[in-house]
Amino acid sequence: MPILKQEADIFPTNLLENQELLADEARKWWSLYTISRHEKELMRKLAAQKLPFYGPIIPKRYRSAAGRMRTSYVPLFPNYVFFLGDEFQRLDIMQTNCISKYSLVKNGLELVTDLRQIHAAITAGVPLTPESMLEPGDKVRVRTGPFKGYEGRVLRREGKTRLLLAVRFLEQGVSMEVDEGVLEPV
Repeated sequence: MPILKQEADIFPTNLLENQELLADEARKWWSLYTISRHEKELMRKLAAQKLPFYGPIIPKRYRSAAGRMRTSYVPLFPNYVFFLGDEFQRLDIMQTNCISKYSLVKNGLELVTDLRQIHAAITAGVPLTPESMLEPGDKVRVRTGPFKGYEGRVLRREGKTRLLLAVRFLEQGVSMEVDEGVLEPV
């Protein structure tokens, strides 16, 4: 089976910065839990209907059996797609046969803040490591560099300092390697 090229994981492309769309009182953020391995199919259907969504996709590099380096694009949070819409649109997309369950995000502003950070890290091409459980640690803010102002928690893995960027709603996140010198306690 051939490896597919990267597809859009956000619609519209400026969704997380579009103040007009985000301020619409009728629209709420929904967390859609898909049937296993149906994230991309759901995103294709949402894009075709021009409904706002974000389902972070990251590149995953591996070596094929023939020894060639391959890159596939996998969901950062398996089975999750975030959808911004009203109750009628949610009911409509439940008929896509891609969704197992859903939940209303109670703090949409917090979710948007978390997703902006993760989207910027993906766009910057920073190597990310998915983290399935939030671990206790010191809350920090990045003082300088391209991620200045980002907040997260410090993780230590294999003697390296990593910054955990979390989607608090899911209790999942990603971590990236950082120089401890650019961090300050919050």
